[in-house]
Amino acid sequence: MNEAAPSSAGPLFRPRVRPPVRVVVLGGGTAGWMTAAGLARMLPGLATVDLIESEDIGIVGVGEATLPHIRGFVESLGIDEAAFMKATHATYKLGIDFRDFGRIGESYIHPFGSFGEEVAGVGFHHYWLELQRQGLAGEIGEYSLAVAAARANRFTPPAGDSSLASTYGYAYQFDATLFGPFMRDFGIGIGVTRHEGLVVDVERDGASGNVTALVLKDGRRIEGDLFIDCSGFRSLLLGGALEEEWEDWTHWLPCDRAAAMPCTHASDDIRPYTTATAMPAGWRWQIPLQHRMGNGYVFSSAHISEDEACEAIRHSAEGKPLADPRILRFRPGRRRRSWSHNVVGVGLASGFLEPLESTSIYLAQMAITYLIELFPDGGAIDPRDRDEFNRLVDMEYDRVRDFLILHYNATTRDDSEFWNHVRTMTVPDSLADKLELWQRAGRIEKYADGLFYDASWIAVYVGQGMLPRRHDSRVTLADPMRVRNALERLRQEIGTQVSAMPGHRDYLMSEAARLADAA
Repeated sequence: MNEAAPSSAGPLFRPRVRPPVRVVVLGGGTAGWMTAAGLARMLPGLATVDLIESEDIGIVGVGEATLPHIRGFVESLGIDEAAFMKATHATYKLGIDFRDFGRIGESYIHPFGSFGEEVAGVGFHHYWLELQRQGLAGEIGEYSLAVAAARANRFTPPAGDSSLASTYGYAYQFDATLFGPFMRDFGIGIGVTRHEGLVVDVERDGASGNVTALVLKDGRRIEGDLFIDCSGFRSLLLGGALEEEWEDWTHWLPCDRAAAMPCTHASDDIRPYTTATAMPAGWRWQIPLQHRMGNGYVFSSAHISEDEACEAIRHSAEGKPLADPRILRFRPGRRRRSWSHNVVGVGLASGFLEPLESTSIYLAQMAITYLIELFPDGGAIDPRDRDEFNRLVDMEYDRVRDFLILHYNATTRDDSEFWNHVRTMTVPDSLADKLELWQRAGRIEKYADGLFYDASWIAVYVGQGMLPRRHDSRVTLADPMRVRNALERLRQEIGTQVSAMPGHRDYLMSEAARLADAA
């Protein structure tokens, strides 16, 4: 009997011959435990993960609003969404309601979804601009399912097909003080080793400058090959031991303080969106959670005092205060390099941008994703991988920075010193180019990587009254009445689908009941 010839290709995965990389994460909280859990789950056998944190060091979290990308991260870890939402008192989020930014009294929603759809290679907004010029179109938000659902306080998950019901996404709004512990329990459950203690010394190799161990107050030494700095604004490793320079963006983003205060809900409705309302020296947020409302005033200390900001947030809160306002101090910007030697900064240790567009967790998640893709197998760091990581992180921060600056600069407000400053300031060249392209031709800069695509820029441009001088001339070839009728059919279909959705609170309760039945 003939025997089968042995395969020349060999096994699909060969046994590892090198020991796993010893990863040490400094700092718990959101960034630390997301990093530890992500590496432990995504790199089984390639890395061991130790995390050092101290109960004596608090976390910054005051209530987190997120972007839709967080869903992919939660799913990739194998976490049940309903269980995660129950543990963190989370709500669903369809977008952000911006009030008084372009002009006092005006508002718009930046949706996690599209406006209409492209026709014959021409973006929907070009058709809308032409009909709006002729007085034949409603507000652009009327042609977004996400905007309509948010305004109606309704929610259901998007469809998984290519229908109108699939044209939006969603994110979460959760209690950051609960998210960190939730991720800690999950991380420990998948093999992360936690060390309680304060770091008092950082040991480095004399020749390479690499960090070799962290020494705790009780004398323990935690050795590693790769160190992840999640120590927050202190940046104990990246900014402290390695002295990586901070690039300050205060001249573009002058807000450097936040006064945060939780309160009760003022009504039974739970809004499926975050609210950002412009204030004389910045803006204030409202983040609806299941059990309370998060409030905060992000402000420039050069234009208002901390006491005045605290009084303003007390006065503006819709519900009953649950605590006194708490002041958070920060500097907008980023490290010149987020990966230096064998230390990678994630979260606040790497950079900080105010939460106007809920980007903090995204920026941490993005750094984790890039690190996994460029992970130094065997512990040997290729400088080219390190340089690529820094390039990608810088790109993400720079693009978010430009998008945030747009909210301040695209305004007609002249009612305070703060708004006069941001309205007339010189913006980065990268943003100036985007503005010129939009104002000249109604076009959005295209890019493959990074955050905020066409609908996001269109929402802010149009919502804050910055209409282009011209748009795609091909739209004039279409019969305007046929286009108007198509837009009206879309608006009516959106209304029909929103009417069929459950209320946001009702959907939250149904998911809680489903989880209870499954227990």
